[in-house]
Amino acid sequence: MWYFSWILGVGLACTFAILNAMWFELSEVDEQIREAEDEG
Repeated sequence: MWYFSWILGVGLACTFAILNAMWFELSEVDEQIREAEDEG
């Protein structure tokens, strides 16, 4: 049953990577919105 824990770990790692990428993209957009609000 080693494959079960292996696929679970790979799945969690992929989920973490996807969430991290989504957070990074949203923080970039948030920064752009703040800069636009500061300008005008």
